[in-house]
Amino acid sequence: MSENRAIVYPYIPNSVPRVKQEMLKGVGARSEEDFYEDVPEALRLKKPLNLPESLLSECALKRHVEGILSRNRTCQEYLSFLGAGCYQHHVPAVCDEINQRSEFLTAYAGEPYDDHGRFQALFEYASMMGELLNMDVVNVPTYDGLQAAATSVRMAARITGRQEALIVKTIHPAVLSKIRDYCAPNLQIRLLDYDAKTGQIDLSALQTAISSKTAAVYFENPSHLGSLEAHGDEIAEIVHDHGGICVVGVDPISLGVMAPPVDYGADIVCGDIQSLGMHMQFGGGHAGFIATRDEEKYVMEYPSRLFGIAPTSVEGEYGFGDVAYERTSFAEREEGKEFVGTASALWGITAGVYLALMGPQGMQELGEGVMQRAKYLMAKLSEIDGVKAPIFAAPHFKEFGVNFDGTGKAVAEINAALLNYKIFGGKSLTSEFPELGESALYCVTEVHTKADLDRLVDALTEVVS
Repeated sequence: MSENRAIVYPYIPNSVPRVKQEMLKGVGARSEEDFYEDVPEALRLKKPLNLPESLLSECALKRHVEGILSRNRTCQEYLSFLGAGCYQHHVPAVCDEINQRSEFLTAYAGEPYDDHGRFQALFEYASMMGELLNMDVVNVPTYDGLQAAATSVRMAARITGRQEALIVKTIHPAVLSKIRDYCAPNLQIRLLDYDAKTGQIDLSALQTAISSKTAAVYFENPSHLGSLEAHGDEIAEIVHDHGGICVVGVDPISLGVMAPPVDYGADIVCGDIQSLGMHMQFGGGHAGFIATRDEEKYVMEYPSRLFGIAPTSVEGEYGFGDVAYERTSFAEREEGKEFVGTASALWGITAGVYLALMGPQGMQELGEGVMQRAKYLMAKLSEIDGVKAPIFAAPHFKEFGVNFDGTGKAVAEINAALLNYKIFGGKSLTSEFPELGESALYCVTEVHTKADLDRLVDALTEVVS
């Protein structure tokens, strides 16, 4: 084919040169360059982009992409102990089956005239989450747990009229980054020390830092470093004594075995629902939840949608829809407290399917199994010379820190060596928490068998010897 021959795709609109010329003529333009006349010459690229030759056939493109994908090493081929915010939990097939149904997949963000059970499905999700959290009100999901945490802190600031939030240093760095983004420039974020022995909040540091300026104290339970907070009720009491709001980030899959944060004094509970029926998908599958008591001061500060149930004009019939719609950005537009999008409602439906399938007994058995596996692995790893597991003297749920200082080897070196055993080691903590030395965060879930755990122990024993 001649290099000068125009490429025309007859079934793609406006690819024929004659049609393009007619369109330019219709708008009074000589060429496509006229559309960029507002861009200064100094900002225009005057040379071709440094890109490889274009692929002109679907077959060639497919082969090229498959070649790139073949270089991936997935958690189906490798044994993974990575967590730190995105987790390899089992996803029941029914979750994928339901969230691919057209009435949800294509209408999850639509309006009532195209709703075919979406409102009810999200109401049922919120109801089951409310039961799990022992809270009255749960929102339609935010984009992710990061946004849920940041929004929760913002809600606390609006409710109290204060401009300071205290956050424990064991927070997930990505969550802290998002909170800072949301709270800039008029809400100050101050970090609280944690107990070096237990990984739990330093109560004396909290007592020193908190004041009448504090809108909220935020901590995660389990923390990003895996330890469970044993002093939640004391933290909440201190916060309430100073007129602040206690905000707790929680992994909902832990609540089959752990008390919900409201039981030890939390006012706002938030987190990510990726663990409830969502694949990792190269980073998520993520959606965030916020939960509170059914009190007007909290409900009216939710920027996200809330779905409720109400009787219709037909006796015995009920409908599902928005609660206090007037407070959302859909109603207030630019005056809204926060922009509300639609990206994660489908994941709420998915989580609802997961919770309905598991039920209270299933969630309890799941949590017990995860904790048993984590305890077993911590005990086995601690038997390896030079390895300390866990780092903190505290109970853990599914994640825990492992220190390798005694081995004389770096986490990066150890993780690289584990790849030879087809194992993804724990996430390195060396840059984010340098005070912990050569440490990594290991994650265990219900997908891990005893054989998997023993395989890791055997591989690490060889790697560090």
